[in-house]
Amino acid sequence: MAIYRFRVSFEDYDDVIREIDIKSTQTFEDLHIAIHKSTGYNAEKSSSFYVSTDQWIKGDEIAYLPTQRKLDRGVTLMHGTKLNRFIDDPHQKFYYTYNFDRPFDFHVELIKILDLEQGKDYPSLFRSMGEAPKPAGTIVVPVGGGEEPEDFDFLNEMEYAPEDADDLESVDDLGIDAPEEEEEEKDEFMDEFSDNDNFDSEDFGSNNKEDY
Repeated sequence: MAIYRFRVSFEDYDDVIREIDIKSTQTFEDLHIAIHKSTGYNAEKSSSFYVSTDQWIKGDEIAYLPTQRKLDRGVTLMHGTKLNRFIDDPHQKFYYTYNFDRPFDFHVELIKILDLEQGKDYPSLFRSMGEAPKPAGTIVVPVGGGEEPEDFDFLNEMEYAPEDADDLESVDDLGIDAPEEEEEEKDEFMDEFSDNDNFDSEDFGSNNKEDY
């Protein structure tokens, strides 16, 4: 039985490479899962291999967790589809997109065909180089803990809990309602001042005339 060695590289991260040995009779789903064991990503994401040319032009699609539209179109599924069914070239290439919601694109190339090693489990990781980038949307907490994490959702993260209600009421007392209360206190003061001193503009004028 033949063993395929695939070199898997990120399209946008040339320094991150994985080389995976897998049986020719294993499936695209097996390869898909093996890739993400080596990257640390969640394999349960809608993804697809595409048979491609040497220029990485996409051809036939082999899908994992496809949309209903793809199913209606009769897309080939990774599950149950053996690798050797789509290997026509000793350097066969596949363009691979992981997680269509927040995609990473890979180049997957057959680089060697080997003999089966008895007693060895396949798929197996032959070589790993570079650290896989963090998937989009991953929250990274800084070591210092003083900055907001990446992809900080202000509206969602700042929703107050019931125990914050007292603090919010205190803020309201110091905010919108404060000027109105201040105005009421001023009016009461003026009324008291007017009642106690009995000042009247006409009386004030008449007193002046009598004095002079």
